[in-house]
Amino acid sequence: MIPIKRLRETDTLLAFYHPKPDYTVHILLMPKLELPNFQALNENHTAFLSDVVSTAQSLVEELNLAEKGYRLIVNGGDYQDFPHLHYHLISG
Repeated sequence: MIPIKRLRETDTLLAFYHPKPDYTVHILLMPKLELPNFQALNENHTAFLSDVVSTAQSLVEELNLAEKGYRLIVNGGDYQDFPHLHYHLISG
């Protein structure tokens, strides 16, 4: 198991620093449910989607990323290296 530095945990997600970051700030937001990719999301996942938004917004504020600029990314298909849905909050 790869050690991680947890930033947030809700009933539906875990947010932590990427263990092998490509950016100055590289945070992963991952659902606790086993969802293989973005296309697996449906109307039953509204609590998770709400947590993604509120968690990303709070991290942007806490880390002062609005001034520096940031991106919230979800990869799919050939661009998805890990077979579990996750979002990248990146800056730098």
